[in-house]
Amino acid sequence: MNHFEHDVQSKNNDVKDSVLAFGTGLGAFATIYIIAQIFELLPK
Repeated sequence: MNHFEHDVQSKNNDVKDSVLAFGTGLGAFATIYIIAQIFELLPK
């Protein structure tokens, strides 16, 4: 066994952290896109 794996700081599942990070990034970009679309439609 790798000696770095004996005392890990976080025992969380990496898949959950990856999904959370992906969802957060996707949500941020979607929010920016939606706001841009709203501002594009307002002056018309």
